[in-house]
Amino acid sequence: MERKNKKQKTVMTFDELIERRHGKVGTQKRTEFEIKAKSFAIGEIIKEERRLANMTQDELAHKTGTKKSFISRIENGHSDIQLSTLFKLVELGLGRKVLLTIE
Repeated sequence: MERKNKKQKTVMTFDELIERRHGKVGTQKRTEFEIKAKSFAIGEIIKEERRLANMTQDELAHKTGTKKSFISRIENGHSDIQLSTLFKLVELGLGRKVLLTIE
């Protein structure tokens, strides 16, 4: 016998889930979430580029005049990074180029 009160599962898109949890685009809560997400993404990019360059965090820190702990915080998304620091890490430390696009 089928239960009539059985709740149906609804499938949400990723965007719907983000909106439910962090608010609509343009709200302060959503903007703060997106800033943290982008900081995390930048850290992941730096980490991957460092690995591709076969460098340790210590080596990158030494090459750019920073500390290993700072590199670690950036790679783990736990530190805001200034644009000048981003350029120094990527261009001086890793020999890569930063391209910036504003939409």
